[in-house]
Amino acid sequence: MGTLLELVILLLIAAFVLIYRRNPGENVYKFVAGNATKIYDKYAPYSFKMVREKAIELGQEYTTRQYITQVLLFGGFAVLIGYFYFYSIIIAAIYAIVAISFIPYLAYLRCQRIYSEFLFEQIQTYTTNVIMEFNTTQSFVKALEGVRDSGILENPVLEDVKKMIEMSYQNGTIDESIQYFNNKYPYYMVKNMHQLFLQITKEGARDSGQALENMSMDIDALVEGVYRDQMDRKNFHGRFIKFGLTLYLLVVVLRYMLGEENYIELIEIWYVQLILHAVVLINSFFLLSGEKYYNEDVGVE
Repeated sequence: MGTLLELVILLLIAAFVLIYRRNPGENVYKFVAGNATKIYDKYAPYSFKMVREKAIELGQEYTTRQYITQVLLFGGFAVLIGYFYFYSIIIAAIYAIVAISFIPYLAYLRCQRIYSEFLFEQIQTYTTNVIMEFNTTQSFVKALEGVRDSGILENPVLEDVKKMIEMSYQNGTIDESIQYFNNKYPYYMVKNMHQLFLQITKEGARDSGQALENMSMDIDALVEGVYRDQMDRKNFHGRFIKFGLTLYLLVVVLRYMLGEENYIELIEIWYVQLILHAVVLINSFFLLSGEKYYNEDVGVE
């Protein structure tokens, strides 16, 4: 076991020396980080690239240093769990590799949440301002044009509003453009508002102002509920992470209760090791499920 650890250390030193000799004028840290970024940009899924670019644009994406800190924390915690559970450097190293490999997935979930929150804010802006513009113009297409030209929308919502306007003029009706936007952004506030505009356009309304005012109030109530849900999720998330990490320590407590010698004898039994691996797997799945729930789409439900 000691020989294996020494071999790993020697390989890491050799890799560092090789990188340094090939790039004598370049910082090794920057070289490794730069190449990792190139590999990511080449092989990351398109949807991941899109949401990550928006997270960067909003200033909410992690820096390279923050990702390295995350790698050290995940890897270090996994090494501690692997060693204190099994007294095995090999298992600890395997756990560390597996834990670090989940960091891109967690980054994907976080970027999806950031992108989803951004979209929801854009949709809220779209619906509120279309209603305001319609009260002035009494035309759905003119209302869309007013929102388009106001400069308050950003892509991709802005581009889709432009496409709605083009479709409306091409078809001579707003039906297909509304269907297009509803499919692209399946939010309740969007569907309800568009349904009201269809009724006003096709059937007419004696008091469309009152109907739109009621719709605006409904949107405000829905938005308030979504933001309240975001706050509840955030509070739950912090408590959940603490609870999930505490579950890993239960076996460590058991180890000290039994005594070191008794625990070592116990983990030599194959089915005890299997149970311990199952404990780690179940705890990890529990944490990942919680992370997925916390980062799910905002305002679509």
